[in-house]
Amino acid sequence: MSPKELLYIEDALNHEQDFKKSCNDLANQMQDAELKKFVQGIADRHSASYSKFYSLIC
Repeated sequence: MSPKELLYIEDALNHEQDFKKSCNDLANQMQDAELKKFVQGIADRHSASYSKFYSLIC
């Protein structure tokens, strides 16, 4: 992989971590259980995306 491609993957990893953290923080502030579960599901999808991107460099 070229250095530029690795930088793209690193950026994607950072974005996925940020999205996951934001979703988890938001979900922890929610009172509505259904909405909280939905937002936590989005966080889980970002976690899965992180794992997929990470597997590209391992």
